[in-house]
Amino acid sequence: MTKLTIPLFPLATILFPGGLLPLKLFEQRYLEMGKTCLRDEVPFGVCGIQQGMDVGAPATPFDVGCLAKIIHWDMPQLGILQIVAQGGERFRVLNHRSQADGLLIGEVESITNDEPQSIAPEFAACAEVLKQIVAGVGEQHFPAPLQFDDGTWVGNRLAEVLPFALAGKQRLLELRDGNSRLAEIKQILLTQGLLT
Repeated sequence: MTKLTIPLFPLATILFPGGLLPLKLFEQRYLEMGKTCLRDEVPFGVCGIQQGMDVGAPATPFDVGCLAKIIHWDMPQLGILQIVAQGGERFRVLNHRSQADGLLIGEVESITNDEPQSIAPEFAACAEVLKQIVAGVGEQHFPAPLQFDDGTWVGNRLAEVLPFALAGKQRLLELRDGNSRLAEIKQILLTQGLLT
């Protein structure tokens, strides 16, 4: 397992490996973080907020997050940096501290991502739900190439887009197996009447 020291960005959302995350950076601490990550071509860490808010005083992040690499950026006006980050490896926060400007710096260790795996027949309906979502909102909102035959990819994308509570998404991120993630998602879809 690789250990890294990275800036942490606690958010009211969860980033999954391979996922796309558009962000608008305007607080000074995050503008500086974004500039540094772009200049040095290094990732930052996205963690769901366990306690607190994503603006103002530093929030308390969940212990498991996802590395985020900036793949696109724009500065439409001075003081606002618009970025699109893509999820990389998951990580576990070993400890963190707050800088004077409120930016959290974490010591983290990587968690190996789930391997791609052919989607099992019992989860084929989950892939169909995802296909309908992609058709509805547009392929540009999803990382290319679309991989509806990969159970890990389908599970990560469904976990991102479905309206689950933050704690539920966090639990899905922490699962160490793509089939377990899809099994939980399928159960939620059945419960909510989105699958029959």
